[in-house]
This record gives sequence, structure tokens and C-alpha cells, in this order.
Amino acid sequence: MTEPKIRVLLAKPGLDGHDRGVKVIARALRDAGMEVIYTGLRQTPEQIATAALQEDVQIVGLSILSGAHMTIFPRVLELMREKGLDDVLLFGGGIIPEDDIPSLKSRGVSEIFLPGTSTEAIVDWIREHVKTSE
Repeated sequence: MTEPKIRVLLAKPGLDGHDRGVKVIARALRDAGMEVIYTGLRQTPEQIATAALQEDVQIVGLSILSGAHMTIFPRVLELMREKGLDDVLLFGGGIIPEDDIPSLKSRGVSEIFLPGTSTEAIVDWIREHVKTSE
């Protein structure tokens, strides 16, 4: 019996138009055997939470370079909880000051990956933290 694939939703919220990094992560996760849904650029928190529900994912990853992380991450989490996605993890990456990471984690963000983090480290972290159901 094969192990069920981890379903990951990746999104670029806000006005940030730079998506090279998130595409590298999407490919690495796919190459690691995960099922990846990339929503594309300029997604609203509402679009991201709705896509997470519709796609039945176990984890959502946000890539933010715009500086809006302290607003967008909590809003996506709030909307995910409203939709009953309490068991779906949220992680992020991008240009996020290290001083902001403890606050984001205390609000429910599972992990933040800063520039330079290896794709292997991200794959390993997801495999370790996401529960797959048979």
C-alpha cells in the first residue's frame, strides 16, 4: 500500500510580483513526491483560505517579500480557522525580519523559512510535521 501524498498549497499573497522563489519550492516539493497546488500571484487571504479548503490540503505555504507578513499571515490563519481548517498547518518564507518570527509563531504560523534555507530542509520539515491519513 502506498503512503498518501502530502497536499501542499503555495501562494503569493498581496501585491508582491516576484515568484521565482515560490516556484523553486513548488518544484522541490513536487520532486519530493508531494502534491503541490500553486495559486499564483497576488492572492488575497480570502482566496488562499478558500483554495486550502477546496483543495483539501494539509499545509499552506505563503511566500512574502512585500513586508506585509504581520498582516497577511494572521488574516490567512483567521480565515482558515473560520473555515474549520484547524488541522492545516501554515508556513511561510521570504523577506521576514527575524524579530517578527516569534510573534508570527505565537499567532499560529508553524514555521518561517528565510532566504538561503535549503529546499531539503523545507521538504524534511514538512514531512516531519504534516500528518497524512491512510
